[in-house]
Parts: sequence; structure tokens; C-alpha cells
Amino acid sequence: MIKSLAQRIYEGRLRRGLTVVPRHVAIVTDGNRRWARQMGYAEAATGHRHGAAHLDRVLGWCDEVGISCVTVYAASADNLRKRSSGEVDHLLALIEEACRERLSRPSSRWSVRTAGRVDMLPDSTRAALKSAVEATLDRPSTLTVAIGYDGREEVVEAVRRHLFSAAALGESPASLAARFAPADIDGHLYTSGLPDPDLVIRTSGEQRMSGFLLWQAAFSELYFCDVYWPGFRKIDFLRALRAYAVRMGATD
Repeated sequence: MIKSLAQRIYEGRLRRGLTVVPRHVAIVTDGNRRWARQMGYAEAATGHRHGAAHLDRVLGWCDEVGISCVTVYAASADNLRKRSSGEVDHLLALIEEACRERLSRPSSRWSVRTAGRVDMLPDSTRAALKSAVEATLDRPSTLTVAIGYDGREEVVEAVRRHLFSAAALGESPASLAARFAPADIDGHLYTSGLPDPDLVIRTSGEQRMSGFLLWQAAFSELYFCDVYWPGFRKIDFLRALRAYAVRMGATD
């Protein structure tokens, strides 16, 4: 898309006004199907394809401003259970393609991680994600793909793992309850070792978390954008960062 001179000037002004940027941005990439309908496409799958390709551009924008950690909500556990099998199959095929052709390419700066119930995925998708993770281990920035994800299930599983660990060490329930702390859950989350998100962006105009990073985003800044994910522009991205900087009291 060719940008107008006014757009380029406005983007530059937004960029210059950012004296602080979030370290970790989490994104609910919502609105692929609605974007496809809006654009006149007959199949929702077209929206998913454009949305998957759009992630490359957004990661490039993150690189430009120095954001080193991004988490994207690719598919919830509920999506995998309830969406039509054809739509889910197409979405997973796109994820496999992205793992092979984009996320693993040598020029990418992004190290891939996963968050969620990967056991819900077919063998081919699990293998593609595993290959992308292994191929990108030493890269400086981190992209976490939340797939088969549910924030409440994640917290329950984290507590369960901690209880099993304590029981294996012979700790009594009373002793465990007396010392139980948030850090005990932190260490067993899918995102263990990553900083909590500073900013959560949701596209499409919906203003809810939909189970995304419920524990990790307890103190995050939230930004809701009215455009659908495939139509999320650099201007929209920079506006989200400006809103974050304003809330942090750090704009010119």
C-alpha cells in the first residue's frame, strides 16, 4: 500500500513523540473473519491468511521501535473446540506454513515460543511449532505464539503443577498453604521466564480479554483498537504506543 505524504509525516511525528516504549506487547489479533466479509471475500479463510501474513509487518514495526518481546493470541482452546473443522484446519495449516517459511528464516530476529495446550494440536502442527522453536533458540527477541490457550486453564494447571512438586518433596498441605505465594504460580505458567506484558492491544473493537494472559496482564495497560487485525496499520500501532507512553507520563 502506497502511503500518502501526510501519513508518513504523521507516522514520523508519532514515532518522535515516543520517549518510552513497552518491553513486552501482547496482541489479541481479532477480526480476521469480519475483515474478510468487509472486504467482500466469500470465505473467512481469506481473512486468516491475510492476518497471518500481517504478523510479519507488525513484528517489523516492533523491531523498529525496540520492542523485544511480543505475544500473539493465535487461537484459543475454545476456538479449537468450537469452530468448524474446516476453519480450524485452515488456520492450523497457516500456522504450519508460517513456521516453515517466515518464523524460521535466518533473517528473522525472533525466537519462537509457544503458550497453551499444544497437545490439542494435530501432529503436523506440533512438529512445525517444535521445529520453529528449536531453529530460533539463539535469537535476541521473543515471539510467543499462544495457541490452544485459555488463561483460566493455565492458572489451574500452574497450581496443579506446584501442588505435585510440593507433594513429591513430602510437604504437608498445611505447610504449603502457609507459604503459598504468587511466585509459586509464576514459575509454572506457560510464559515462565518472560516479563509480564506492559501493553495489551486488542484489535476489532471488542473490549474484553477473552481469557488472554489473565494472570500476566493483571497490571498491564490495555488498548482497544477499532480496526480489524489485517487492517491494523502502522499508524494504529504507533497510536497504541503513544497511548502507553502518555499513561506512563513519558511523552514530549
